[in-house]
Amino acid sequence: MVDHLTEATARELVAGQQRGDFSAREVLAAHLDRIDRDNPTVNAIVTLDREGAERAAAAADEEAVRRRAAGLPLAPLHGVPIAFKDTHATAGLRTTYGSPLHADNVPTADDEVVRRIQDAGAVRTGKTNVPEFAAGSHTFNEVFGPTHNPYAVGRTAGGSSGGAAAALAARFQPIADGSDMGGSLRNPASMCNVVGLRPTPGRIAEPTTGVAFTPLAVSGPMGRTVDDTALLLSVMSGPHRHDPMSMHGEHPSADAVTAADLRGLRVAWAPTLGDRVAMERQVLDVLDPAVKVFTELGADVEHACLDLDGSDDAFRVLRAAEFDLMWGDRLAAEPDAFKADIVWNINEGRKSSGRDVMRAFAELTRLQRAAHDFFDDYDVLLAPVSQVAAFPVEQIWPTDIDGIPQHTYLDWMRASYLFTPLGVPAISVPAGFTPDGLPVGLQIITRARTESTLLGIAAAFEAATGHGRVAPRLPEVHS
Repeated sequence: MVDHLTEATARELVAGQQRGDFSAREVLAAHLDRIDRDNPTVNAIVTLDREGAERAAAAADEEAVRRRAAGLPLAPLHGVPIAFKDTHATAGLRTTYGSPLHADNVPTADDEVVRRIQDAGAVRTGKTNVPEFAAGSHTFNEVFGPTHNPYAVGRTAGGSSGGAAAALAARFQPIADGSDMGGSLRNPASMCNVVGLRPTPGRIAEPTTGVAFTPLAVSGPMGRTVDDTALLLSVMSGPHRHDPMSMHGEHPSADAVTAADLRGLRVAWAPTLGDRVAMERQVLDVLDPAVKVFTELGADVEHACLDLDGSDDAFRVLRAAEFDLMWGDRLAAEPDAFKADIVWNINEGRKSSGRDVMRAFAELTRLQRAAHDFFDDYDVLLAPVSQVAAFPVEQIWPTDIDGIPQHTYLDWMRASYLFTPLGVPAISVPAGFTPDGLPVGLQIITRARTESTLLGIAAAFEAATGHGRVAPRLPEVHS
């Protein structure tokens, strides 16, 4: 029963409870058993709320009895276990942001995405690990240590949603919440053989953000399948009166995703983003045959890349300015309060003038218009998610990619973050494995506000390849 329930998708778990095949308590017990067995090795879940989860599962079972008796459907995520990213506030449960400054922080209210997911019936099991303040695409911090990749213990799970991605891959939960500024959903999804969607800014409301008008950071869904990712997106999406940039109107449906017919699809393939990024050869060796799948499914594929000129500077200026706004005063008062990479990024923000920031916003405007025009000619763009495969957990970040130096903790993340300023949705889907068994994801990108179309295309690729169905084989832990 443990293996059966922990391998099931979120949609299968809800359907099984609707039929009465098993209970929310049985679902929870199976996932807790898996966590107890494998989390000491993976370190994906860093705060476990066992008693709270058991109470929530019992309440879910009572609700299921009432709904079945009345002939009513269960909530979209009824009884589905989920540990939330440790940068998303959870009422009554420690939220550390991966920082010693907040090691004992217990919020009094849930973040909006947490509230929406729990209101949809999910059972909170705990929190997933993050880098300090979610800065960087390798998940380690001084509070909890590093998260290991379930497919290669001793290697990174990516980040900043690394704990979330590892929890999915290790079968601790079928869905996960994440966030993404420079690839924090996409990079860990690629490295852990799961799905991660960065939605269009505004698709998911961010009512507690300090700066509502920058489109860099978004929340987003993760899952082991495209369909579960879409299901979670439907729950997370929607406007909020405290987020003036959040979208009103129609949002993605909770219905099952139908794989798109790719015949005649106009596909651009940018393996090095127009010679803008260094790539490990082993990553491209996985992606080249993955792209051929689109041709085999009837798509028209050609090498092309949208306009990314100026994207690097715009992203870095706005990111640094935001870091300085959030933490500059704290750094001035406590010079040892942050890890070195955050200190560097804050100091970069201090150097920026008002003109620099407004020039970056002007560049965003131009880039987003150019992206809109690009998708008049192409339906989707395919690109790498990460420029490297999972590296050793002891390494803070890759300093070299095939002989090309990477000078900062951001350099090796360009394949993801260069798309961030364009305001378009991007999804990472499992695309295969290196000869050493390290997962590699394919990034699929399309026009702003067309997540439903993107999900259908991703589902077609997923169905044709099946890489996401390959589970990790974690080493046994002997007491």
